[in-house]
Amino acid sequence: MMAGSTLLTRLLLVGAGLLLTDTVNINTLDNQLPGETYQAESHMPFLCSSPPPLAAFTASSVHAVRPADVSALYWLSTSLSSRDVTSKIFRRVAELLSMFNPAVVTGNVEFPSQPWSLQQEAEKLSLFLSDQVSGWKLVLLFVSTRQTCACSTHVDPIEREVEGALQILQEQLHQTLLHVVVFSSNQQKDNSMCTRPENTKLCEATRLQKMQYSLSNVLARAKWHHNVTAVLQPIPLILEDTSDLEEMSSKLAVQLWTNMLQTTSTPSEDVTIPCPTQDRPFLRTQLNSPKGNSRAIWQTDPDMGTKIPCKDCHPSPTPPNSVHELRPADVKVVAAVGDSLTAGNGVGADNLLLVINEYRGLSWSIGGDENITTVTTLPNILREFNPSLTGFSQGIGKQDSPAAFLNQAVAGAKSGDMVEQVRTLVDMMKNDTRIDFHNDWKVITMFIGGNDLCDFCTDTVIFSPRNVAERIRRALDILHHEVPRALVNLVELLNIIPLRDLHKDNSLGCPTWFVRIVCPCVLKPKDGSFELRKMKEFSRAYQHAMRQLVDSGRYDTHDNFTVVLQPFFREVFLPTLPDGRPDRSYFSPDCFHLSQRGHTLMARALWNNMLEPVGNKTSTQDFMAGNDLKCPSEAAPFLRTAVNSNYTFPGPPPTPAPVTNWGSDFSCLNTGPSDSAPTSAHKVRPADIKVVAALGDSVTAGFGAKAKNLLQLRTEYRGVSWSIGGDKNLETVTTLANILRKFNPDLKGASKGQGKKRSGFNMSASGAKVSGIPGQVRRLIDMMKNDTTVDFANDWKLVTLFIGGNDLCQFCNDRASLSPQNYTHHLMTSLDMLYKEFPRTIVNILEILQLEGLRRIKRDSLGCNMIQPLACPCFLLPGEDSLEFAEAKRINREVQIETEKVAYGGRYDDREDFAVVVQPFFKNTIIPLNADGRPDVTYFTEDCFHFSERGHAEMAVAMWNNMLEPVGKKQTYNNFPSGRDGIKCPTEEHPYIFTKINSVHVPVWLIAVLTISGLLLGWALTWLILSCRGKRNNRRMTTATTAVQMKASVF
Repeated sequence: MMAGSTLLTRLLLVGAGLLLTDTVNINTLDNQLPGETYQAESHMPFLCSSPPPLAAFTASSVHAVRPADVSALYWLSTSLSSRDVTSKIFRRVAELLSMFNPAVVTGNVEFPSQPWSLQQEAEKLSLFLSDQVSGWKLVLLFVSTRQTCACSTHVDPIEREVEGALQILQEQLHQTLLHVVVFSSNQQKDNSMCTRPENTKLCEATRLQKMQYSLSNVLARAKWHHNVTAVLQPIPLILEDTSDLEEMSSKLAVQLWTNMLQTTSTPSEDVTIPCPTQDRPFLRTQLNSPKGNSRAIWQTDPDMGTKIPCKDCHPSPTPPNSVHELRPADVKVVAAVGDSLTAGNGVGADNLLLVINEYRGLSWSIGGDENITTVTTLPNILREFNPSLTGFSQGIGKQDSPAAFLNQAVAGAKSGDMVEQVRTLVDMMKNDTRIDFHNDWKVITMFIGGNDLCDFCTDTVIFSPRNVAERIRRALDILHHEVPRALVNLVELLNIIPLRDLHKDNSLGCPTWFVRIVCPCVLKPKDGSFELRKMKEFSRAYQHAMRQLVDSGRYDTHDNFTVVLQPFFREVFLPTLPDGRPDRSYFSPDCFHLSQRGHTLMARALWNNMLEPVGNKTSTQDFMAGNDLKCPSEAAPFLRTAVNSNYTFPGPPPTPAPVTNWGSDFSCLNTGPSDSAPTSAHKVRPADIKVVAALGDSVTAGFGAKAKNLLQLRTEYRGVSWSIGGDKNLETVTTLANILRKFNPDLKGASKGQGKKRSGFNMSASGAKVSGIPGQVRRLIDMMKNDTTVDFANDWKLVTLFIGGNDLCQFCNDRASLSPQNYTHHLMTSLDMLYKEFPRTIVNILEILQLEGLRRIKRDSLGCNMIQPLACPCFLLPGEDSLEFAEAKRINREVQIETEKVAYGGRYDDREDFAVVVQPFFKNTIIPLNADGRPDVTYFTEDCFHFSERGHAEMAVAMWNNMLEPVGKKQTYNNFPSGRDGIKCPTEEHPYIFTKINSVHVPVWLIAVLTISGLLLGWALTWLILSCRGKRNNRRMTTATTAVQMKASVF
């Protein structure tokens, strides 16, 4: 079985004497030291309480069935094509159920060569279970939505099919609990049943919700009795596109299991397996489900009007000829392009199914329903200045409905759709008799980019900030070229990250599963993850790219057209309730799109931005603060533009000066050594290091690091090697050794120049594998002992080891000798030698990188096309979906795990002056990207395999920063590029290089408590000893007195 199943199976080994627990979190990496994961799993407290013997009780009602009562588990499915996946999920659930009854019988209907209907399967299963199985039965019915059209909510055929099957099961089975599971797979991209090409994520999410709603009605109509009932899983199972089907199956099984119990746990990103509790021990039914009242009820606001405080609402005496003299009352036409926020999805919805509706008449920038007293939109505000305004949308409908008019926004649209929307809009304005195209002043609002951000993680090239800005530029260029008398509002991208907070509080009842479909790249990343940090960077970069586009001045070439950036969404502060929770009333029922209350604030914020001078516009949106409408003044009666704001365009940013070196700036102040030479490896400051050494392969040897052509590729530029190079100084060459020289200028061992003549203690050899490291260690021991400049016994040494790349790149050619087991053996042998013979030493082991990323490094050159595949055939030659590539990735991860196990298994902990530390910044390798979102080849040398000098510099900074991070909290991904100021500094609180031992932080208050407790314990023990001694003396005195008295009586 694959990794996902193995993990689940390992966790489900049960025996006697198990502990009762509500939830066991098995994401051990968050709490365990690296390398201890497997050990922690093998000693983990068992998951759930051992059930009483089956004969101890028998459930008398289907609403009182415990997991241990289930004697048989079977499943049915509406879809033949998805049965492979559902069978995997079913097997995982069976493993979970076997915790409580190891003898549980599992299976499903044996399918004939010709597909059966669901009713036929239900009939066959009913006959089998009635004849063959006694006791309580649990049946899972998977209802797949793959055969329905994405944008169709027509689910009647499936509803009837499921209802018929449930009726058969209800009539023919006894002692049976049915769990109905809506199941969706994104694997099927095309569907001949769909008559329209639409297949947006919002449609997909709504379709699933429609299925949930329909099936809940089916179950509600059925008449169940005390020993047969059915319950609908509250959240669909959604199989996302994934290369690891086993792991995804396990996660979905845990989700299904969680919702089968009475517990109120919510499935999370971590693998969390809940257990029945003493007060909620049963499998969930509609009758015994917890009736919590914490779920928020969405309510529409009855009055979303706005009072217009403006006194002067008159137009210009004569129609202005310049956009910079445009008053609000001069505007005759409004128009808008964008995505679902402009289309008005869910604005007036009071349930999740209605979010698919486009309430265009309520849309913030273009809606025209009713008037400003009840509906606040930009057109309704402008109509107070010019009642003859036209172009606004009304009612509910798509962009091609007549009432949509000049609202050409399309739900799900991205920046790449703007050109099409703009062309449609221009054609409509030219051909509509209500518009004097050449003379009417127009306000056009463009708001786009949210869906690009929602999908950026799927393709960082397509959705790179530069490419998104380029697509927006093309659309604006069309407006600039073809539309006269127009002011275009380009609304800066909404900072969408705060919306994540709505989905962190379960009490709000937000449909997180729904939004994960609609906007996966924003909601899926875990807090603190690299993915979340990257998303924040992209969001800021989108905003910055839009500012640069407008600030270029390209749209201010004549007086009858301009583009103004409206930045009110740059920073967003979510509204909160009195108890501090996010206020859901500003959002539609999906907790993603905005409600009418939210659109009201957007309209006010946009209007106010339009009246604020360029360069001094409000760039924050605080939902709680509210927005009182601003008015034109006598001094500034016009809609503000760059010209009438006296704003000077900064123009394009200056071209940066060419990089002449890859040095780093150094700002650390605390650079002194310890007062006296430390005796413990856990008290070593950077300045205490006297000697550096390195072991490894061609990377540490500096192979081709400064090569400019193929002839120079074979040269070993050891002076710029990331871990031990000593060329020049830190300001021009960034290496770990040059960083350490800032703390100790007399550092020994650094390698310099080219070749091996001045290698110092750089023992690395190009082409080396882990089997060659013991030999490198032996040479290092001999060389260092014989070096008269080194005090071998007393100098503190830092030895850096980076190995494994060649083992992984060649393992498919020699699986026996290059196995992870042999890797472990040779690594342990090398460390044993260092541990035995090296005093006062810290060993840095750089964890091997994930080599699969090399497949993305491409350059149109002979070296990249010919040499790269030869350098690493086992990772670069197999097909993307091949078993060989899957095996290569698995071996890669195993080597990483084995490295941590060897280092942190306790084998090297008995000596106070020796420590082994794994530096994991390559554990989750991130390929650095350029401004276009493509892999940045400047980090790699001519063969697109080895690192260039720039790559070595970034490795050095990442290694140094890892050394200053505690074990268990080290950054596990590379942060390329870090810039010249990326070097961290030791702190006063922790001036030492981190090891496993000194990473254990004991708070001051705990030390005080332990001290006082120790004193109290000491006093108590002292009192106890003295008390016992006193009693013993008293007994002796009493005995002696009695003896004297007896003697006296005898005489």
